[in-house]
Amino acid sequence: MSGEVRAAGLIIFRRATSGVEYLLLQSSRKEAHWTPPKGHVDPGENELQAAFRETEEEAGLHEKDIGVIEGFESVLKYRVNNRPKTVVYWAAELKNTTASVVLSDEHVDYRWAGLAEACALAAFPEMVSSLQKCDTFLQEYLS
Repeated sequence: MSGEVRAAGLIIFRRATSGVEYLLLQSSRKEAHWTPPKGHVDPGENELQAAFRETEEEAGLHEKDIGVIEGFESVLKYRVNNRPKTVVYWAAELKNTTASVVLSDEHVDYRWAGLAEACALAAFPEMVSSLQKCDTFLQEYLS
């Protein structure tokens, strides 16, 4: 087996009257899981560059539409197809509230969801934990 798979993404949030809402995308693959935008790190790019590129490819949100929040990073480590995978997520706020989410063919749906719904959709324990940690961080950051 070859080496570790590296991926990166952004936990994108927006401020709503009901509180913080997170952007989750539903995969078009048969498992149809929900995650924030993320993808593999290409040769020659760092994780943050990959996170912005994947967000634009998968959700149509450009780097100018969002702002990474300093101080939050979540690293998930798990195995996929018997290979180790590391995914790095950063928290990013939707700054351009008129920007529209435009899905690629990798996804069939998207949702802005509060923490409880986002965790229920995400399902995977590692992703749920990342969302919870991000939410705890944002409660302090936004207050």
